[in-house]
Amino acid sequence: MALTQDSGTSTDDGPPTADDYRVDQQVGFFLRQANQRHVAIFAGRMGDRLTTTQWAALTKLKEIQPTSQNQLGRETAMDVATIKGVIDRLAKRGFVLTAADPNDGRRLVLSLTDEGVAVIDRNLDTAIAVTEETLSPLTSGERMILVELLRRMG
Repeated sequence: MALTQDSGTSTDDGPPTADDYRVDQQVGFFLRQANQRHVAIFAGRMGDRLTTTQWAALTKLKEIQPTSQNQLGRETAMDVATIKGVIDRLAKRGFVLTAADPNDGRRLVLSLTDEGVAVIDRNLDTAIAVTEETLSPLTSGERMILVELLRRMG
């Protein structure tokens, strides 16, 4: 089954050929568009100059703290370099404490500061509204299907 060039609907002609390829009909294109829309909504509404990755790190850290930087990266689907940069910025802003693991000096243990907890509390309603706005073009059934399909792809 292939996507047609013009409508994005499926056909039973078999896999698309190189001549059929159009970037604006590929799944990556649509995922990128949806992500760009979400990030724009997030940036326009979220307070405290937080990015989507910073928000993910803060809220997941609240859930699983104390934890290692590597574990937080795995839990938030961020690679080692990305989570390090995110944590460095959050620590500099006073939202996260870092300490050497007493059992392994090569490992950092992370926890939220009181200000880190406060920044989550201040922005939680906004984060919920961002999700609502991101999904607003979809019915409730479509939302559940989209989230389940994305979860299966991850």
